[in-house]
Amino acid sequence: MRPVSPYFRTALLAFGILSVCGCQSGHHPVAAKTPAPPAATKQSPAPALAAQPAQPTSEGAQQASSAQELPAAEKPAPPPAPPAPDAVGNLIASSEQQYQEGLTNYHAGKVEEAKQNFDHALNSLLDSNLDIRSDDRLQKEFDRIVQGVNEIYPGGTSGEIEAAQEPQQKSEPAPIDETNGLAPTADASTKAKAEAQLRATHSDLPLMMTDQVAGYIAYFSGYGRGVFVRALARSGRYHDMMVAELKKQGVPQDLLYLAQAESGFLPHAVSRQGARGIWQFMSDRGRGYGLHHSMYVDDRQDPEKSTHAAARHLKDLYDQFGDWYLAMAAYNSGPGTVQAAVKRTGYADFWELYNRNVLPKETKNYVPIILAVTIMAKNPSQYGLDDVVMEKPEASDTVTISYPVDLRLVAETVNSTVSDLQDLNPSLLRLTTPRDGKFDLHLPAGTKDQYETAIAAIPPDMRLWWRYHTVHQGDTLASLAHTYHTTAKQISEANHLDGTALDTDARLIIPVAPGKHPTETVTYARRITRYKVHRGDTVESVAENFGISAQQLRRWNGLHGSSLGGRHLLLLHLPVSPGTHEAEVASSRSKTKHPTTTPKTETASTKPPATKSSEVEHLKTDKSEVAVVHHKVKSGETLYSIANLYQTTVAALKRDNRNVAVIRPGMILTVQVAR
Repeated sequence: MRPVSPYFRTALLAFGILSVCGCQSGHHPVAAKTPAPPAATKQSPAPALAAQPAQPTSEGAQQASSAQELPAAEKPAPPPAPPAPDAVGNLIASSEQQYQEGLTNYHAGKVEEAKQNFDHALNSLLDSNLDIRSDDRLQKEFDRIVQGVNEIYPGGTSGEIEAAQEPQQKSEPAPIDETNGLAPTADASTKAKAEAQLRATHSDLPLMMTDQVAGYIAYFSGYGRGVFVRALARSGRYHDMMVAELKKQGVPQDLLYLAQAESGFLPHAVSRQGARGIWQFMSDRGRGYGLHHSMYVDDRQDPEKSTHAAARHLKDLYDQFGDWYLAMAAYNSGPGTVQAAVKRTGYADFWELYNRNVLPKETKNYVPIILAVTIMAKNPSQYGLDDVVMEKPEASDTVTISYPVDLRLVAETVNSTVSDLQDLNPSLLRLTTPRDGKFDLHLPAGTKDQYETAIAAIPPDMRLWWRYHTVHQGDTLASLAHTYHTTAKQISEANHLDGTALDTDARLIIPVAPGKHPTETVTYARRITRYKVHRGDTVESVAENFGISAQQLRRWNGLHGSSLGGRHLLLLHLPVSPGTHEAEVASSRSKTKHPTTTPKTETASTKPPATKSSEVEHLKTDKSEVAVVHHKVKSGETLYSIANLYQTTVAALKRDNRNVAVIRPGMILTVQVAR
């Protein structure tokens, strides 16, 4: 090999410096702002960005001349491509380093420094864009650190260990991941029809029809209709708030449909890349627009805060590129990617960049998806959407708190459910509010005074642990003490009781010792239920109908994403009351479609009981006819309210359901009603 000359080293260094400068230029505005006219698919090159023949750098010229001087056999082989970065490995290494430093500081007597190291080790795992539960390496590292720190600090470090072990808010896959991987096509008649409708469409966003847009209109009218309809219905929750914010920031109000394409208006949507929330912000980009996150709260999942950030971000992108299509493309792939494509081609026009294949595939599909969603949503009659029932904005009260509280306690104070409170507070990542600082807690409308009165009876330092319990017929101090892992004496003292008698419907304070909450598990029937997939079904809609989690349904059937396209049958287990002899916990790791045994099955060939909360079968007895009702528990229901609904007693409900003490939405209860 020939030695490298000093001149070549100097040229190489200069080229490296220029490359760095070039990367930084990706954050500066392009020189030309050339909006694409709605009717055109091609635009003349921007004058200031006209494509010029590339001038070789000093390094490139030296390499070219060297290559010409060498015979083919003597030309040096190209350097091997650098290995792909291992994001998981790097994260584990960083966390492990902090953990080991913590151990070193602890054994050296530096207790406070050790606590900070351990907290940093856990936070680096929890605050990353990676899902710990989805990667075995991350899960093992997390469990190992938690176990190690627990052995040193049984009570945790500043509460971080307890918080890390709390149940997390469930996330949902972002619809854009699945839609972006498609390349649908449309026939000539579909495109012609769409073009005719486009001419009558009024929008503050420039709209145009291309083969790609028509293809996605065909997709959302067919296989993707279920996803589209559910997202459109959910938009009613946020439409007025979002339109007002977009208008305030001076951007097209129809950019609302960018959120529909991204997340389907799901606040808990998470993409494969780790983008979160309705507007799908990545962590760093969100932080730049004031969206912060910790192990307790993620502002990217707050509809109001994220909408404000998205409107500002889109306005900044338009100010940079002067074109809404390029702004949307940059929202997807980053302004640096679009800036580089514009500089490379000399065209500040999305469709030119599309045709020249200089944008990532997902970005090329991104803009046509948004245009298709916008055109369909603006023309409901033409696309059979008039019967879509728009959801209403959720009315709520807000109380600003400066103490941590468990949502289960909050639910008990206002006669609500944890699920409803999570819907009202989507930014919460766990079942508790933050340990430090202030938090705006949203409550069901009209319950603020009720909450403040009830919570005042709970010591501030016990609001993560203590509970309220409404007394049902048959409850005793002993049974409650057993259920909540406390003592009858402590319950009596906390409520200033004179004796042991309990009044039905009375509400008691339950002083639960820290860390002694009863374990809650979901129990599923052994019997497999076969469900025939209907047009418009999605994983989420079927899971919601049967009262099971979407994640569990995916595991049982080996599914990914939300679409059920191509699937004709789903296998699932219905949730049942705990303790029933005929029930067992279905494995969350196995896929039901390949059972190792042959359990009994039942067929749900029609829609499951989502529009009705019970199914009734009549049994004949010697004395009378008895209606056996299978009631699916809904949000807000209690044993007492269900007993009143069927004119029976709480004791009878418990008897028929193996003495169930706690019910949750989605459970199936057996109710016998004399006719």
